[in-house]
Amino acid sequence: MVVKYYVMKKRILLALLSGVLLILAFPNFNIWILAWVAFLPLFFALRGKSRFQAFLLAYLTGIIFWAGNIYWLVHVTLPGQIILVLYLALYFGFFGLLSSRSLSGLSLKRLFLLPSLWVGLEYIRGYLFTGFPWSLLGYSQQVNLPVIQLSDLTGVWGVSFLVILVNIGIFRALTEKHKLSELIRRNWVPLLSIIAVLLYGCYRLYWVSPDAAGPTLKVSVVQGNIPQELKWRNEAKGHIFNKYLSLSLYAAREHPDLIVWPEAALPVVLEEEPEYIAEVQQLATQIQTPILLGALTQRDGFYYNSAVLLSSQGEIVSVYDKLHLVPFGEYVPLKGVFKFLENIAPIGDMQKGREYTVFQEEKEEILLSEAGSLKKFDFSVLICFEDLFPELSRRFVREGAGFLVNITNDAWYKHTSASAQHLQASVFRAVENNIFLVRSANTGISGFISPRGRILSLIKGRSGEQIFIEGQETREIVLRPGIETFYTGYGDKFILLVYLYIFAYLLLWVFKRRQVD
Repeated sequence: MVVKYYVMKKRILLALLSGVLLILAFPNFNIWILAWVAFLPLFFALRGKSRFQAFLLAYLTGIIFWAGNIYWLVHVTLPGQIILVLYLALYFGFFGLLSSRSLSGLSLKRLFLLPSLWVGLEYIRGYLFTGFPWSLLGYSQQVNLPVIQLSDLTGVWGVSFLVILVNIGIFRALTEKHKLSELIRRNWVPLLSIIAVLLYGCYRLYWVSPDAAGPTLKVSVVQGNIPQELKWRNEAKGHIFNKYLSLSLYAAREHPDLIVWPEAALPVVLEEEPEYIAEVQQLATQIQTPILLGALTQRDGFYYNSAVLLSSQGEIVSVYDKLHLVPFGEYVPLKGVFKFLENIAPIGDMQKGREYTVFQEEKEEILLSEAGSLKKFDFSVLICFEDLFPELSRRFVREGAGFLVNITNDAWYKHTSASAQHLQASVFRAVENNIFLVRSANTGISGFISPRGRILSLIKGRSGEQIFIEGQETREIVLRPGIETFYTGYGDKFILLVYLYIFAYLLLWVFKRRQVD
């Protein structure tokens, strides 16, 4: 009995250790290399356990990871944060339940099964109940540029698959007593996979220029740094509005082709207080520069979280209404069932948009000749956490967007890792679609991401801080800098292969069981 107690205690500690290692692999720690070994303690804990025990141990790992990863949600809702942690940890639990028996005697088929199970569960998490694809395992590799180039073929899912595959390969090597040459021979699949990915990544980074073609565009992003507690106070409207006006005037000194304000930067509902948008229109005319701004809009009795583009002549060119709303933040799904959540979460009452809007704008360029010319550009906007959903970015690019813009407001989460975690998603959307991505966030992180996932420049304070500072940053980007990626053209075909593999493995298992019977 005493021995069993200590063995179980050891397994619990191993499960906890995996959760801690995964936390360290993500912002603000960013020790990305730990992700390649983070599952080893959990795998050792799961060996030989029943499916129920495996579920509980993996569930514990999930609770530790998510509690340490989305701790910042307590600034919005403590009960909601607890519920979300317990829900998200279920995916770890199911992974443990489904994979525990496969950890003994890892054949080549089982070697592929475990990464497939993980990615399959991640994909479900990204879409079930409107989806929460936050901190996907592949995101931990954001700064590992050679590896993340894989995502222009497979999406972020391929990077998650590779990380689990390497974890399994190392676990297999540690549990099998063979000479080094035999270990290499038996683990050639993970070794060959990581070598192939690194070679492909280096090829994309250093041999294929993402800036080889396409016209250039100078874009300015402004970051107002408006605390959430001030954002919708009547007495703060003038202060907020004047701050964005002054930042835009400062940015205009660099003669940008477009100035971008963050999500809901206009501190009013556009149609209810039209004098505010009228002043922005006057500003755009004054500086002869198009302005993209986030604002709440109202039409036909419904409210929308929108992005509004003003031309250099001050006209409203187009409006994009957010397509993917935040559940229990901007609306209540199944209001009759979840009505009690109005007391524990800051729920709005928004209507989702219906169109994949591609903004099209042109700005007159004054050349040395008297005639001048028109600089034309098109782009699409991802509002708030819409950059978490790969299919949205992919659809916008396929519709003709020459670059992507993410306008957001992460002020809710105070001085935490939330903004850095959010930035990870934007990096992958840029790589997946081989396109520049521009970010303007109320309190940060704002800046420019290259088609290879490099952070080109960010708005920073004097001490290098990236959040809760005000400022502006201007940079030249390239429109449609390269050919369409496989992922942009064909989408989640890798996910299809993953589910086909799981299905084929299940069929084979059932067939063998019947033969035995």
